[in-house]
Amino acid sequence: MKLGFIGTGNMAGAIMGGIIKEGIFAPEEIIGADISKEGRDKVQAQYGIRVTADNEEVVRKAEIVFLSVKPQFYSFVIEQIKDVVGEGQLIVTIAPGKTLDWLKGQFGRSLKIIRTMPNTPAMVGEGMTAVCPNENVTEEELSRVLGILSAFGKTEVVPERLMDAVVSTSGSSPAYVFMMIEAMADAAVAEGMPRAQAYKFAAQAVYGSAKMVLETGKHPGELKDMVCSPAGTTIEAVRVLEEKGFRSAVIEAMKACAEVSRRL
Repeated sequence: MKLGFIGTGNMAGAIMGGIIKEGIFAPEEIIGADISKEGRDKVQAQYGIRVTADNEEVVRKAEIVFLSVKPQFYSFVIEQIKDVVGEGQLIVTIAPGKTLDWLKGQFGRSLKIIRTMPNTPAMVGEGMTAVCPNENVTEEELSRVLGILSAFGKTEVVPERLMDAVVSTSGSSPAYVFMMIEAMADAAVAEGMPRAQAYKFAAQAVYGSAKMVLETGKHPGELKDMVCSPAGTTIEAVRVLEEKGFRSAVIEAMKACAEVSRRL
């Protein structure tokens, strides 16, 4: 087996789906473990991979192992697998807050570990993943993992000191954006628009705006100014957002998110 997953939840499924869709690995080259039979059956039916209830089996059979369980289960899972991890294996983590030093301590020895932070838009091929390898990972191994992660979106190598900022900026931020889309749609419904249509208009506006930032290279403030005509509708909406503390609310929410990440 080329690739293994311990934990087969939504994020693991998004990674598997992108890898298989892009032809990086075939389903028969992937194995996933989950304590939940329902979870195992779901990914097996959806992606055609091999599944097991045994975490150690994944480690014994896969060259690269993704630890894709929730952060609170990392200690338990590592205790199960630490004695069967080979020196040449790559361990890839996707949990916030679990530092490379912490992981080394849990495994009790120095291994090849790559810490990552993906996000749920990976499920539609538009993920953003931060990557931080430890000193044992070679350039070739890092390149290989970046190729895997690029199957479901964009990747950036970052220093570990920025990982908590990444959690607040891209890891958790889809929730903020979904809340904004929901609020925009509620306002449109209040103006008489059917709800399904309101979600479509709001979501497409957010998607298109994000694409403008990425593709034009212009500062978001400049793009905002392009929409704000003198004495127009948009500048009045911007005035109200500023009055209600829109920017401050976003900044404070992200600071709180990063602080929780540091404590995990």
